[in-house]
Amino acid sequence: MSVDFGKLILDEMPDAVIVTALDGTVLYWSAGAEVVFGYSAAESLGRTLGELIVPPNTDNPERAVIFDTLANGHANYESLRRTKDGTLTYIDSSSKAVRGKDGKAEYILWTKKDVTPLRVTRDAALVGARFGTLLASMPDAIIMANASGRIVLANPQADDLFGYPHGALRGQLLEVLMPASHRRAHVEQRVNYALAPSQRPMGIGRELYGLRQNGEEFPVEISLSPIATEEGTLVMSAIRDITERKRIELALQQKNVELAEAGLAKDRFLSSMSHELRTPLNAIIGFTGTLLMQLPGPLNEEQLRQLRTVKSSARHLLSLINDILDITKIVSSTLEVNKALLDCHRLVRDVAAMFTPLAQQKGLDLRLPQCEDDLTVCTDERAVQQILINLMNNALKFTEAGEVRVDIRVEGQPDSGEVVIDVADTGIGIQSDKLGLLFKPFTQIDQGTTRQFEGTGLGLHLSERLAAVIGARITVRSQFGSGSVFTLRLPYALHECGLP
Repeated sequence: MSVDFGKLILDEMPDAVIVTALDGTVLYWSAGAEVVFGYSAAESLGRTLGELIVPPNTDNPERAVIFDTLANGHANYESLRRTKDGTLTYIDSSSKAVRGKDGKAEYILWTKKDVTPLRVTRDAALVGARFGTLLASMPDAIIMANASGRIVLANPQADDLFGYPHGALRGQLLEVLMPASHRRAHVEQRVNYALAPSQRPMGIGRELYGLRQNGEEFPVEISLSPIATEEGTLVMSAIRDITERKRIELALQQKNVELAEAGLAKDRFLSSMSHELRTPLNAIIGFTGTLLMQLPGPLNEEQLRQLRTVKSSARHLLSLINDILDITKIVSSTLEVNKALLDCHRLVRDVAAMFTPLAQQKGLDLRLPQCEDDLTVCTDERAVQQILINLMNNALKFTEAGEVRVDIRVEGQPDSGEVVIDVADTGIGIQSDKLGLLFKPFTQIDQGTTRQFEGTGLGLHLSERLAAVIGARITVRSQFGSGSVFTLRLPYALHECGLP
């Protein structure tokens, strides 16, 4: 019986023994090569080393090694290579040119040894000496891995976080710390990162999850930092368990949903109650008006005074209810906006006419613009009217002497400009540090003025919200003790009404 002792010996060697032609085509593939690289002899014979033993990038360094081997007779190097299943492995490789009797090279004999465990040990000793004490004192879990994706150092916080005994993570692939569904994609991400490493802070990218030794998954944040060493670049990962933060965020989201639902219920209630209250109030206003006309019979002065008080109070309450109803509609996005062409001069005159008796009663001059240029905009007339009513009402309310003046001017062109309406007064003015409170609901600048000046503090808030709905803006400038100027800026927006 003939025994091929050479092949028998080669196949018993744990290292990969490979024979190739001078162009790298595989002629012999030992049993050890099957173990190291994962390819069977049948899969390997006839293929080139460049096809089988692939580096992380697209280079084919085997050609350069063949050249060195043929030039020098032999070559030795350590490199990172992919195995059949995609695992990155450190390979210590030696090659020798096999020559014929004529001295010419006929084959190349390769010996390739998996030195990944040795590389992990070497890297671990290197980083342990340099960073071990520092990393052990850090609050976050720290893991350092080499280019093969093997863990070379894990601080005690990382062992505790993932539930491993101290030292048990060294030599493991990083993917052991993540759910199985994420592992395949992470291998490619890890390889790509190694080709172009950069600093990546926590909180960047998609949601990440860790996997404890007991199989429990938990959300994490991870920062990455490349660390250059004599042996190559390592990657340091700082890992933080954000389970509690996620729990709080979820609770807040649920609470926000509940608050939103409660807010909608409140808005529906206010809307319904506002409608229900306006009906009897309108009846009260109507009946008191009839009585004041003395149609049922004559009334004395005291009776007339009391009826005027009832009517005034009912109107004030109706105005308040209308404001609340409008705010409710704005908040719930149910306020209907009906844009049409609006003559700003006409509207200013109409609103001013409503306040002429009050101005005369207080001895104030109510001055209107004299310019009669065509100032037509496309907007919601009811909203602009309500804003002007609120601004003029405030100006008259807080002015005891002098005047309230309304000016209109144009800024820009009709296709992109604005009609600007100023409502100026010579009233008490506003302190500069209180201007930020002006548009807050149910707020008057000086709570002490509530007793002197009637009001709920809703008017300016409603005006600001109405302006936003129609694409307008309200600004204010004021000098304490000298008066204020409230400015309403209305975009022309003629194209919204079908005009060029």
